[in-house]
Amino acid sequence: MSNANPLLAILSGLWVSTRHFLRNLSRFARGRQDFAIHFPEQRLVQPPALRGMPVLVQMDNGKERCVACGLCEWACPTTCITIYPAETTDEVERYPQIFDIDMARCMFCGLCEEACPEEAIVMSRQIEIASYSRRGSLWHKQDLLVPVNQLKTRTDYLRRNYDR
Repeated sequence: MSNANPLLAILSGLWVSTRHFLRNLSRFARGRQDFAIHFPEQRLVQPPALRGMPVLVQMDNGKERCVACGLCEWACPTTCITIYPAETTDEVERYPQIFDIDMARCMFCGLCEEACPEEAIVMSRQIEIASYSRRGSLWHKQDLLVPVNQLKTRTDYLRRNYDR
């Protein structure tokens, strides 16, 4: 479109909108309703590459996979991750005594996931995380722990695409 005739541009846009409206109306009249998603009763099929909120991977024994190396905290551009490590007597030498993520500051970039050498923090498929207060957006370690079998779609995607 050229800037010389704005009326032609407006009519062209109206024609595109009218065409889509009439096509959807005719589909609706014939009984087809697959052109619309009725949220929240119906959900879109999300691709495995979807990056939702970051969560900690919980192993089968109930402990977190994280060894508190601090690489995710260092890689985070918004500094929304806070880790305080502690020593343990198990085979793992360290664990995060405090692991907090401020979801109000998180931009879901996935850099923490890429920096983690243990696959201990991954981006989940959870994207609806509203809260009424700023304090409600601060997630602690117990809130972030998710069993490894619930994160299978994301971990398989990571291993396939990042050759881990």
